[in-house]
Amino acid sequence: MLSADPKNETTTDRVNDDLILTQRSRGLKFGTDALLLASFVPAARRPLAAAELGSGTGILSLLLLSRNKAERVFCYEVQPAYAALTEENAEKNGLSDRMRVFCRDIRDASPADCGGELDLVVSNPPYLAAGAGLPSSADEKNIARREICGGIGDFCAAAARLLRTGGSFFLVYRPERLAALFGALDAASLSPKKLTLVSEHPSAAPSLLLMEAKKGAGEGLEITRPLFLRDGPDADAYSADAAAIYEGKTIFEKG
Repeated sequence: MLSADPKNETTTDRVNDDLILTQRSRGLKFGTDALLLASFVPAARRPLAAAELGSGTGILSLLLLSRNKAERVFCYEVQPAYAALTEENAEKNGLSDRMRVFCRDIRDASPADCGGELDLVVSNPPYLAAGAGLPSSADEKNIARREICGGIGDFCAAAARLLRTGGSFFLVYRPERLAALFGALDAASLSPKKLTLVSEHPSAAPSLLLMEAKKGAGEGLEITRPLFLRDGPDADAYSADAAAIYEGKTIFEKG
């Protein structure tokens, strides 16, 4: 940890890719979801313009930029405190010139914000329906975790609006909501192209999924082998795949 600011309830840490990340002490923290998604996005073969829907601290955009998987990223974040945090983290990492932050509901996202249609959209959308589960005592966590400011259909529709034909939408989501995700993608004319199920270990049920969908593409879904974070329920070390992810490598990339 580099510093802590009790007054503003933030901490600043050095995280993966040697990035400096300020987070809200009582808010959602940088975790495996963002690392998985950053590693799932393939390396760019040309400069790409991207958007992140629901940027939080901005860590996913920072990872994509630091790994040159995008040339610039337009970040949408509905909560003012987190929009400001995304801007702060971009500045701390010398990436302000490659990130633009909109404090805006993703349902209002438009290509006009970004100077035209984009190549890539990424998101770690809220996993839970608005009334599902036990609510957090912190409103900011409720908004991040629950579909209060837009459901999965809204996130898919926003991605479709922002993308050029042939552009890709990458997201991390929950397996139990796969039917809702497929329905939302179809309604937005986004075709599922690649799916990876993530489990803690081989005998555990999947707890996350990684999805790539394309705008204007035909049918044809590649389901990769499962991704296990550990080799067994009692394993202390990460699996080879998980170790590669923490090292910043791209997973399941063709050729």
